[in-house]
Amino acid sequence: MIRDGLLSKFRMRSFWFVLAFLLLPAADLLAADNSGFQALPPPPPMPTKVEPAPPPAQSTDRVPAPEITITTHGQTRYQEYRIGGQLYMIKVIPAKGPPYYLIDRNGTGRFSRSDFAPRVSPPMWILKRF
Repeated sequence: MIRDGLLSKFRMRSFWFVLAFLLLPAADLLAADNSGFQALPPPPPMPTKVEPAPPPAQSTDRVPAPEITITTHGQTRYQEYRIGGQLYMIKVIPAKGPPYYLIDRNGTGRFSRSDFAPRVSPPMWILKRF
């Protein structure tokens, strides 16, 4: 009980201390004479006519969109991707199995297969046969 009384007394003192700490600077500001401060000049008037924003500048380093040609041979579908008339990638979509890509990496016309998947092959050693 004595402990509870001391705790509530401590809380009450800390409350009044914090209150005084917060209100004393405000009281000083209210009582101070404002003769030492200069008034701010009024803001400039807002323009009545608003100029339209200039159009965005055209970027010359933009990559053109590829031209896509879709052909079908049997049940296999081919999507040919060209930029500037040059064929750089072929997407092959077979009837069964996942699609894969043929990519001309050097621009020489030689295509190599790419599945865009990591080529990780885990080791598969035979530990024991049953």
